[in-house]
Amino acid sequence: MRAFAWFLGLIAAALAAIAVFTYPAWLLLHPHFDFPFHRIGERIGMLALLVGFVLVARRLGLAHRASLGYGLARREFARELGLGLLLGVATMLGVVVIMSALGLLEWTAAGLTARALARVVAARALSALAVALIEETFLRGAMHTAIERESGTRAAVLLTALIYAASHFFASFHIAPSQVNPGSGVALLAGTLHVFARPLAIADAFLALFAVGVALGLVRAATGNIAACIGLHAGWVWVMLVVHELSHPQRAAPAAFLLSRFDGFVGWLVFAWTLALTIPLWCFYVARSARVK
Repeated sequence: MRAFAWFLGLIAAALAAIAVFTYPAWLLLHPHFDFPFHRIGERIGMLALLVGFVLVARRLGLAHRASLGYGLARREFARELGLGLLLGVATMLGVVVIMSALGLLEWTAAGLTARALARVVAARALSALAVALIEETFLRGAMHTAIERESGTRAAVLLTALIYAASHFFASFHIAPSQVNPGSGVALLAGTLHVFARPLAIADAFLALFAVGVALGLVRAATGNIAACIGLHAGWVWVMLVVHELSHPQRAAPAAFLLSRFDGFVGWLVFAWTLALTIPLWCFYVARSARVK
């Protein structure tokens, strides 16, 4: 588990950087720029994670395309990503249809023009692709490769899924400028992680995201690259972001327990839907990879 420990250490170091460096950075920047304290902390955490990722990748021999999951030729990679994107959109739309049929969503887009709707869809597509590219390169790319070399595919799939699920519960915690003090970096970190203090409150969302991570890990293992993972991930996130923009969860619906309190979307319904999809999806990519080879 040495490789997994390296990545855990990297994540811990990035979180520690938020606590240690956000206040000094605030003192330097705030007199000249009106950046929110939490935004400075987020950027410091991202920068620390990026620098640490480069160092860890070199240390573990991951600093090349194949280890990062980009071993396919460019045209094949784009084709597999595109197919994954279509599958991701189609499968997530399936669960949205079920949510609508159960009265779990209140649609609020009636007043939108076609142009405004197109802008929302296009903007969320770009956001989804960016999220998928970053997360899949880190998790199903470098981290999966490092753990698989040392501990096997099963450990790689499960451990990357665990980190994937946990990473979605880093909350955005705001501190007003008038309340910033030398201890605010620690307060920001504590606020970022506060949802973990009540694990039962996020159990449904955590298990759903863990199941999604397992599904993506199995696709990564079947294909040997992250093209399909990026596509699937982007497709799922794209639909979720558009639904968040155009609807609200119906908390009073009889089946409202199927949606998590965490984000009003990922919950027991998505968990069950993902479990139902995982084996067919894995079998599809096993068969597809065999044909390609």
